[in-house]
Amino acid sequence: QVQVVESGGGLVQAGGSLRLSCAASGSIGSINNMAWYRQAPGNERELVAIISASGITNYGGSMSGRVTISRDNAKNTMYLQMDNLKPEDTAVYYCHAIHITRWGRRVELWGQGTQVTVSA
Repeated sequence: QVQVVESGGGLVQAGGSLRLSCAASGSIGSINNMAWYRQAPGNERELVAIISASGITNYGGSMSGRVTISRDNAKNTMYLQMDNLKPEDTAVYYCHAIHITRWGRRVELWGQGTQVTVSA
C-alpha cells in the first residue's frame, strides 16, 4: 500500500520561512501530479501549488510569489518552500498525490496533514 506523509510544519514568526516535505512510500508504480493544499479552521481546503511529474508547476493565488514547489522523483518526495509567512497562512497543509499502480490504476493519495502556525 502506498502512502504519503508530510513533515516540516511548526510554529514560525511572521516573515519567517518553513520548508515542508511530502514523501511517498510503499509499493510505488509511479507518482503523477503532486500538490499541496491547505485548510484553515472554518475554511474550505484550497490549492497552494501543484507540480507534474515532469516539473511543470502552477500556484494558487493565496501564496503565489511566496512559495516554491519542487520534487525529487528519485526519492518520490515533494517540497514546499514557504517564505515571508503571514499569520493568515496558519493552516493544516496537506499533501496530495496521484499514484499510478503497477497495473495502471489511478489512486488519489492524501497525507494526514502538517500544522503550520504563524505568529504575529
